Amino acid sequence: MRIGIFVGSFDPFTIGHASIVRRALPLFDKIVIGVGVNERKRYMFSTEVRMDNIRNLYADEPKIEVKSYQDLTVDFARREGAKFIIKGVRSVSDFEYERGQADINKQIGDIDTILFYAEPQYESISSSMVRELKHFGHDAEEYLPEIPTNHK
Repeated sequence: MRIGIFVGSFDPFTIGHASIVRRALPLFDKIVIGVGVNERKRYMFSTEVRMDNIRNLYADEPKIEVKSYQDLTVDFARREGAKFIIKGVRSVSDFEYERGQADINKQIGDIDTILFYAEPQYESISSSMVRELKHFGHDAEEYLPEIPTNHK
C-alpha cells in the first residue's frame, strides 16, 4: 500500500492545501493529513478545530485520514507506515526550505519527499495571510475550501 503524509500546522487549511491533496490523491492508496502541534507556537484555531475542519472537508474521501502529531515528521511518517512526505511549495524560498527538510528526512528516516508546486492562482495564499486578514476583521472565506453543508 502506498501511503503518503501531508503535514503542516493547517491553521487554517486553505484552498492551496486542498489543491495539493487533490493532485496527490491519484498517487497514493492512502493520504494521512498530519496536523502538527508545536507547543512553542501560538495557533488561531485549536488542534481539534483544525482536525475537525479537515475531516469534514474529506468526509466522503475514504483514502484520507486526519491525525495530529507532536514529534518529528519523519517519526510520524514511520508510525503511519508512509514512505513519502507530500509538501507544497509556492516560492523559491519555500523550495530551499523544503529541500533541506527533505534531505534530512531521507538521511534519518529513508523517507522521500514529493513536492507539488502551487498552482498559479494559489501562489500567494498562505495560512498566515488568512490569519492576518481574519485578525484585522477582513473576510477570508474565499481562501478557504468550502466544507459540504451536510458535514459542517
